[in-house]
Amino acid sequence: MKLMNKMTAIFNLLFLMLFLSSSITLAATNSAAPVKMDRIIAVVDQSVITEQELANRIKTVSAQLEKQGTPLPAQEVLEKQILERLIVDSLQLQLAAQTGLKVDDTMLDKTIERIAAQNKMDVAEFKEALENDGLSMRQFREDIRNEITISRLRERDVDNKLTVSDGEIDNFLTTQANRGDDQDEFEISHILIRTPEDSSPEDLEKARTKTETVLKELSDGKPFAQVSASFSDTPNALEGGQMGWKTAAQIPALFLDALKPMQVGEVSKPIRSPNGFHILKLTNRRGGVSTLVVDQTHARHILIKLSEVVSEKDAKQKMDSIKERLDNGVKFEEMARQYSEDGSASNGGDLGWVNPGDTVPQFEKAMNELGIGEFSAPVQTPFGWHIIQVLERRKQDMSKEATRLKARQEIRARKSDEAYQDWVRELRDRAFVELHLEDKF
Repeated sequence: MKLMNKMTAIFNLLFLMLFLSSSITLAATNSAAPVKMDRIIAVVDQSVITEQELANRIKTVSAQLEKQGTPLPAQEVLEKQILERLIVDSLQLQLAAQTGLKVDDTMLDKTIERIAAQNKMDVAEFKEALENDGLSMRQFREDIRNEITISRLRERDVDNKLTVSDGEIDNFLTTQANRGDDQDEFEISHILIRTPEDSSPEDLEKARTKTETVLKELSDGKPFAQVSASFSDTPNALEGGQMGWKTAAQIPALFLDALKPMQVGEVSKPIRSPNGFHILKLTNRRGGVSTLVVDQTHARHILIKLSEVVSEKDAKQKMDSIKERLDNGVKFEEMARQYSEDGSASNGGDLGWVNPGDTVPQFEKAMNELGIGEFSAPVQTPFGWHIIQVLERRKQDMSKEATRLKARQEIRARKSDEAYQDWVRELRDRAFVELHLEDKF
């Protein structure tokens, strides 16, 4: 009986404590301002997007657009554009996490230091500037981490799988020459009204109507960037559809034919392609560089490397001894074959014709200061100690080599953009995405 009475007393005490706690919590809740609960507005595979995430991104993008002087699109349009971007970003970040792709804090810190320096600030000043714009450094760090992660994911899963053959370069240059406009460069902005791959007549009519609305907005004087942000289906719609500078060779023939007769500032008529309807604005135009002449140096060297068993002092002493023997008439090629630890040793240290930038700065500076036939004093670089001899110099037209290199880069850039858009579209199509927007839009 005593045990029962004791248990009853304990139970009554616990009940009283729970009642008092609940009463205090209720009173505090009633006296405080109501707090709106966050809610999920999209389920994206194994992750979710919340209303607060969308609101934060809208705040950031709106501030950027206002700073650029770009009028904001309608709120509903802006929300839908940004939500779609959040979905695509979420899918990429999930894939990166699943495959072990991470950005460590050291890399992130260096990136933020570089961004601050570009804005002529230190990190503390940059943090204060962000806060003055209503942005937190914590959120900015995460945004930059995500951008780097997505960039590295694209490089790994898209760019690194691209190849450009010599045949592609030959065809590219032939087409370029036949056009006769390989020196032209265009700064372009772009609006795309996308149509599905298997478009029905209803889909096409809907796209045409939307395209006519876009043209009406532009003819009424609305800025191209604002119309792009409101209507375009491109990933960079919120940046005004800016494509930057493109050479004629980088631009699809369908676009180039429309751009050639256009004046700077002019907007094209709609251009139909398998992807949909395109509208281009020619922001600027310029000519390219036709020749590239560089100063080349024919040089040879002897290299003594540092190692666990060869100290810097020992390597320098050995190099001083070699230099003394060279000064006393021993042939350079003989000393190189006997002592040099570089792959050129078997050729007497001959490096062939060296272009600016081919060697590390310390080596290039010492080489450029030498006269023909002259030996350098021992020169230290990250590779070890060198003695350099200049055999001859010449000016060389590298236009052909530069043209092929530029062609390779342009083909790769075009293939990369197309491959990335296809890759993102496939990622989006395969994903499970469930929207909960009934109360939002």
